[in-house]
Amino acid sequence: MTGPLAGIRILEVGVMLAGPYATMQLADLGAEVIKIEPPGGEISRQVSDSYFASLNRNKQSICLDLNSEDGRKRLGELVANSHALLVNMKPSVIRKLGLTYDALRQYNEKIVCVAMTGFGLDGGDDPAFDYVIQAATGVAAMTGDPDGPPTLPGYSSADNSTGLAAALGLLAMIVSGRGGQVDVSLQDVMLSQLNYHASAYLNSGVEPRRHPHGAHSYYVPAQLFPTADGYLALFITHDGFWKSFAAEAGIEGFATMAERAARREEVLAVVTEVLAGDTAANWESRLRPLGIPVAAVRTLPQALDATPEAVVTAGDFRLVGSPIRVSGYKPEYRPPPRLDEHG
Repeated sequence: MTGPLAGIRILEVGVMLAGPYATMQLADLGAEVIKIEPPGGEISRQVSDSYFASLNRNKQSICLDLNSEDGRKRLGELVANSHALLVNMKPSVIRKLGLTYDALRQYNEKIVCVAMTGFGLDGGDDPAFDYVIQAATGVAAMTGDPDGPPTLPGYSSADNSTGLAAALGLLAMIVSGRGGQVDVSLQDVMLSQLNYHASAYLNSGVEPRRHPHGAHSYYVPAQLFPTADGYLALFITHDGFWKSFAAEAGIEGFATMAERAARREEVLAVVTEVLAGDTAANWESRLRPLGIPVAAVRTLPQALDATPEAVVTAGDFRLVGSPIRVSGYKPEYRPPPRLDEHG
């Protein structure tokens, strides 16, 4: 079976993570992705070979100087025979290089142009890297222990999330059969992902607050717990989960979600004491067969060792494969292209 996106050609003028991640997901699903790189190559080639490979497998590479007349002419020829163009740069650079729908529709009325920026095409050129956006949108302020400093996660959540949103917008426009401009910003995506936190504040004036061990705002107990050896993530939402957990742990009372939320500190004190009596690994093996959402905290190497089916080979690189599994289709993972390999 060919990939579900076979026959779709996408041009990428991508930088670092967000844009290349978006198009790599589409390439894994069978789209033809042509990465347009400047003379000297896209900047992430300078980070490391494995970094570049993790975001650019299954693509082709063409080197074009989009500041030159010849480069813009060649771009127009590619646009004429493509379905979409995706770019992640500052708005002023996107417009300067002529990478908007208004500039490119002369070559193809149905071209879909996706602009990924920090604050929107009309939002200005302020620097907008992942960690900056997490700070600006409230994510850092609501993360970490109550008495500690604001905290950032250990991976690029804003860039990755925006990449997926951009890929969704690109596909939606292709399905519509219309050409046009898609505008996706890191700021908008992160605010969107704060959904219930934002809704609580906008509708009830409730500001998010940090709880120890990353505890959930509504569900109790739903957080990390120290054990006799290691930490355990336990996520009890509805009362059926609690009933099964309480029976295994030997805990009485707190039968309803409302009661557990109202008596948060009491519940957490009891659960913390009980979980300290066994190791995280043992609790996981005891609770999982009961259908309870639970996991021992693992390092990334431990997680990858535990899920070898997630790892694929692309040339000389071992990478995490596509998270999208399509019945009857198994992606062919090709290594990242050499600079201008397909020019």
